[in-house]
Amino acid sequence: MKPALIAEQYPPSTWAKLFLLALVWGSSFWLIKMGLVTFTPTEVAAVRLAAAAAFLAPFAIVRMHRVKRHQWPVILSVGLTGSLLPAFLFALAQTQIASGVTGALNALTPLFTLIMGAIIFRQWVTGRTIVGLLIGFAGTAMLVLLNATGELTLNGYALFIVLSTICYGANLNLIKIYLPDQSPLTITGVSLLMVLPVALIYLIGPGEVTSKLVSSAAWGSLAAILVLGVVGTALALILFNHLVQIATTVFASSVTYLIPIVAMTLGVLSGERIGIYQLGGMGLILVGVWLANRKPVPARG
Repeated sequence: MKPALIAEQYPPSTWAKLFLLALVWGSSFWLIKMGLVTFTPTEVAAVRLAAAAAFLAPFAIVRMHRVKRHQWPVILSVGLTGSLLPAFLFALAQTQIASGVTGALNALTPLFTLIMGAIIFRQWVTGRTIVGLLIGFAGTAMLVLLNATGELTLNGYALFIVLSTICYGANLNLIKIYLPDQSPLTITGVSLLMVLPVALIYLIGPGEVTSKLVSSAAWGSLAAILVLGVVGTALALILFNHLVQIATTVFASSVTYLIPIVAMTLGVLSGERIGIYQLGGMGLILVGVWLANRKPVPARG
């Protein structure tokens, strides 16, 4: 029996949702850049988290009773590794890294998910996966060590993105292993609610968001961050979970390959410079992610 092609399995509406998700998540890096025009990285991250948590708070509050007692530490860990730490790390990194490069480095998430699953949770890793990991890390090295003109230089800020993808890898494994009975909306909403106090304490304390809202440019930056929190974080997660339900996790995760294209396009349109070596590094990462996650093709019968 000849295996059906992915394009034949899903209607155009499903593909449209996949591309919409890629557009939303791919533009998140550009929105961070717009927020950084006025606000500090910590202010961008705090407002983003507060907006996302506030938007999902009504759903989270009515679902808190569904979380079992032994799952609360896991939910907190998910909030830390899936939302809090990456939000601050991404904003800090983008003070020195182009949006397109950030989007490509974000594609390392599936690789670190596989690595942490194998090392910590004893999941099986194939030889193809190992080759994909090596190719992906070669691309990462190019982005970290080479600038747009090909000069050898260590961009330490790229390591913040790598650390974020490690956090995402831990987050996905925690959800898969310890929270299989909880809905994605419960996990996302409650975990964001648990880390909300950190964002609020910063905004009320050392944060200077309100005092900076004295110009139209500042309000534009704030609007970008709010869209980032509500649309790029809360609604995007709901759409992703919907895709998993109507298709498969493999199909939904293929958004990883589209995000760097959107991020790079928006970055170039906004004046960012992307060199040939950075394009090569992005390409290696995408090839590595594809190879590491590629499933064997069923034999024809």
